[in-house]
Amino acid sequence: MIGGIFPVFNKQEDSSASFVKEPDKVKCAGFDLRAFRWTQVMMFAIDEINKDSILLPNVSLGYRILDSCASPTNTLRAALTLVSSPEEIEPTAPCLPTISALIAESGSSQSLAVAGTLGPFRVPMVSYFSTCACLSDKGKYPTFFRTIPSDYHQAKALAALVKHFGWTWIGAIQSDNDYGRNGVQAFTEEVKKLGVCIAFVGTVLRTYPSSKILDVVDMIKQSTVQVILSFVPEGDLYPLMREVVRQNITHIQWIASEAWITAARPSTPEIYSSFGGAIGFVVRKMAIPKLRHFLMGISPYTDRNAAFVRDFWEKMVGCRPLSAGEPSVSERSSKTCTGAETLVDSQDLFFNVTQLRVSYNVYKAVYAVAHALHHLIFCKEEREGTMRPCVNLSQIHDQLKTVHFINQFGEAVFFDENGDPPASYDVINWQLRAGQVQHVTVGQFGLAANQAYELSIQEDSIVWRTGKLVIPVAVCSQICPVGTRKAQIKGKSVCCFDCIPCADGTIANATGAADCSPCPQEYWSNDGRDQCILKTVEFLSYYEPMGIALTMVSLLGACLSFATMLVLIHYKETPVVKASNSELSSLLLFSLFLCFLCPLTFIGRPTAWTCMLRHTAFGVTFALCISCMLGKTIVVVTAFRATLPGNSMAGKFGPSQQRIIVCSCTVVQIFICVLWLNLNPPYMDFRYSHRKIVLECNTGSETAFYAVLGYIGILAGICLVLAFLARKLPDNFNEAKFITFSMLIFCAVWITFIPAYVSSPGKFTVAVEIFAILSSAFGLLICIFAPKCYILFIKPERNTKKHVMGRN
Repeated sequence: MIGGIFPVFNKQEDSSASFVKEPDKVKCAGFDLRAFRWTQVMMFAIDEINKDSILLPNVSLGYRILDSCASPTNTLRAALTLVSSPEEIEPTAPCLPTISALIAESGSSQSLAVAGTLGPFRVPMVSYFSTCACLSDKGKYPTFFRTIPSDYHQAKALAALVKHFGWTWIGAIQSDNDYGRNGVQAFTEEVKKLGVCIAFVGTVLRTYPSSKILDVVDMIKQSTVQVILSFVPEGDLYPLMREVVRQNITHIQWIASEAWITAARPSTPEIYSSFGGAIGFVVRKMAIPKLRHFLMGISPYTDRNAAFVRDFWEKMVGCRPLSAGEPSVSERSSKTCTGAETLVDSQDLFFNVTQLRVSYNVYKAVYAVAHALHHLIFCKEEREGTMRPCVNLSQIHDQLKTVHFINQFGEAVFFDENGDPPASYDVINWQLRAGQVQHVTVGQFGLAANQAYELSIQEDSIVWRTGKLVIPVAVCSQICPVGTRKAQIKGKSVCCFDCIPCADGTIANATGAADCSPCPQEYWSNDGRDQCILKTVEFLSYYEPMGIALTMVSLLGACLSFATMLVLIHYKETPVVKASNSELSSLLLFSLFLCFLCPLTFIGRPTAWTCMLRHTAFGVTFALCISCMLGKTIVVVTAFRATLPGNSMAGKFGPSQQRIIVCSCTVVQIFICVLWLNLNPPYMDFRYSHRKIVLECNTGSETAFYAVLGYIGILAGICLVLAFLARKLPDNFNEAKFITFSMLIFCAVWITFIPAYVSSPGKFTVAVEIFAILSSAFGLLICIFAPKCYILFIKPERNTKKHVMGRN
């Protein structure tokens, strides 16, 4: 005997208990053709098995089917009724005619109530439509099996669907029972891993008052979501569907769970106006051709006591058959049947056996129990007997765990360690064809060969709520373009954000970036902030205007120095040239020539050698230059002192002493530079700024650098003091005045050089140093030698010894 529990009537009528008398019998309403067909499939499967000569030969299966009214309490009452021993059983009967297994139930809440109660008694229960993942807990429900995949798999399928279409901002509707709550919870856990946000969760139930349904509708209208998942059985969702249609809410793209996507009652043109284009998952369909003949044979006149048949007949034919039995609990028809009615020409979907899904699950459940019974009964050798007088229910449970067979349609039927079948779904899309709502298969979801879940969808075949081929957009904020990042809006979901441009030096080269990635040190972000580009390498080049100008000025100074030296050599015998000490003047001009060439080492791409050369060459040439100036100053002072009576200083400060002063002062600078190059020499360095890499020469030792400058400053200071003291000597051609003025220019230039050098950025640091070198060199050249050239070329009449000595 196999028991069956089905929600043939889908709603229990309210009844009040007075606690004074025995409660009335349960009254149910809402005859469900879909559930009634499930009962017929169970009867058809058992009839097939009884006629099968291989499966359970010489054993007849019986059945007892009860209605649950889609209520957990009624389902539990029916289950206890089925597993209890009848009171009228004969005491001499060898076996108690209790059920061997139970085929139940469609709702997860109903199955939870029964599985938790029957589990300790080892009564096996096989569900055909209860999908709650919680039922896979073998610790709580050890005898529960099912032929429909768990919501654990459906949640993954729905999450894969949401990910496939890029939806990140959706709403959810759940039924106020275990099916809805657990389903939405599992779905939420899956989509959170994908960065999807649930804007709201509405709750409905078929027994809810209209005020609660209206609250959910208002929630939908006020939200910005365009896609809503409905994890609700068809009976609980139908009141909400009617209200959504009544309020003409047509902009929502609905995602359906397997509980209602193929249900017949909501699949009408009226409901389609708001729910058209709905997409969801269902178990794979199967055709059972022989079932149609069985269904066409249902008649209240064949067996007037057959359960639910009169209600079925009234629903299909539209009249109530005469019967002396108990009246139906469904609404009475005003028309009485004549007995001539027939179902032969009926085109109702009830008789369509080519797309069976839940009905096929019932079929598989019955055969699974039959195969378990077969293995249990025929488990012994022939000589030990082929049949047992009684069957232990706990042994049937053990056999169900290991049952594995290929049915007549080529499908393998088995259960895993949790009592679940393998997951396999069709993707269904609601489409309106010829005025009828069709459930069109547009994809599949299941385990691939690598044991990973795989979703395949034919997008071109889908009709969306927004129109064919136009995929709805479901985002709280539009995806951030490249070059921008997400900025969370305070107080809102993580899916609601602003897009702000990446900061300088960072990029986002993909849309929807959460953060901007910094560019490597040698790179910088482009204007679009979507690509790192090489920074511009900056140095003072010969090819840029500034470099060209400084090079020209430097060469001009060198040419002037060289030309002046040639002029002095040419006029070396003239009084003016002789008075200025031609040897020191020539050496000074040579040092100025080198000073003017020194800036050329500062221009161009720095290298290790040019970095060492530029600073040391600068220090040595200027030390030589100022040493010559110091020698000339001392010559002027001693020359004047020599005119005084009894003074022999001029004889003690001849050419040899002048050379010694120049060489000794220069050698000190050379010694400082050698120490610098040996201890911590200048080197090529990279200084990274925002958009460029400044290629520069690092001084290596700041102390050595400022020691070189300081030494030059000391020489210039001594020279300035001596020249200042000799500025009022009586000669017409007194070089001391020109030396004083040139030293003032020199000191002014290099005093202002230090703050300008420190504060100048990039290549301008080099330009400042070159400018200081050229300015001071031109100052010396012009102040010392311009007056001589003026006399030589413009006023040659003054180029006499008498005029030079001031003896007019």
